[in-house]
Amino acid sequence: MFRTLTALSLLALAACKTDPVETAEPAEPVPELAPLWVSSGFDAPEGVALAPDGGYFISNVGGDADVRDGDGHVTKIAADGTIEKREFAVILDAPKGMAVLDGQLYVADIDEVVMYDAETGMRTGRIAPKGAAFLNDMAVWDGTVYVSDSGTATIYRVAGGKAEIWLQDPRLGGVNGLLPDGDRMLIATMETGTLFSASASGDLTAIASGMTDADGIGLVPGGGYLVSSWPGQIHHVSPRGKVTTLLDTTEAGILQNDLTVIGDTVIVPNWVPGTVTAWKIVR
Repeated sequence: MFRTLTALSLLALAACKTDPVETAEPAEPVPELAPLWVSSGFDAPEGVALAPDGGYFISNVGGDADVRDGDGHVTKIAADGTIEKREFAVILDAPKGMAVLDGQLYVADIDEVVMYDAETGMRTGRIAPKGAAFLNDMAVWDGTVYVSDSGTATIYRVAGGKAEIWLQDPRLGGVNGLLPDGDRMLIATMETGTLFSASASGDLTAIASGMTDADGIGLVPGGGYLVSSWPGQIHHVSPRGKVTTLLDTTEAGILQNDLTVIGDTVIVPNWVPGTVTAWKIVR
């Protein structure tokens, strides 16, 4: 299931006296994922957000991903995966990505963003981005909430009680994961499985591709990225853009959804079979 760490090596190439000696570039190190815990009892879990107390919020889609059935909710768990409050935030249809800013929990729910008090779970408001079709992941960047719309290749900026388009580009087909990294936003797409870097002005640069149905993004301590593909893969992307699949659970029927990295801990909701898995990044 796991790939072992590849040791750095140099391949010495034999050469005649008239030819220069060539050496291959050293292999890029690939981390391992060491299992920490698995928490069960969720109802189609999809998104993760760090709670103010160091625990996690987990969104539960409940029914179908795009149906208004009132069957969704957010669960609050402790840092060790223990469920603290199964229905922390309720009356949602199909909640996915989440973000916490200034004491507010923001939840992407089909075509609207719903806000809750991050301490009590009390609903505080809602914002409906104009033209939104399938809101997915969320992130906080420079004090502002961003949300991806997988249905329209759009990323919205949410501030001041309203949402406006920040970036819209055909290359963002099936846009999903968002992760701020200093002065850039990392973006993952489902259609081409591309990991992009975007500047504040919206200039896109492709880092790696081929990770079809890419979902969550995480930074690896020391360099590189982790990207999940929701059908069941977790990939490592090196700083040079080389993709290595660390985990593939497609045959086992375990989905790998909104991967989130906090320190050296990886949290991944598994829509099926209704679990949340934690891993430790090992170099």
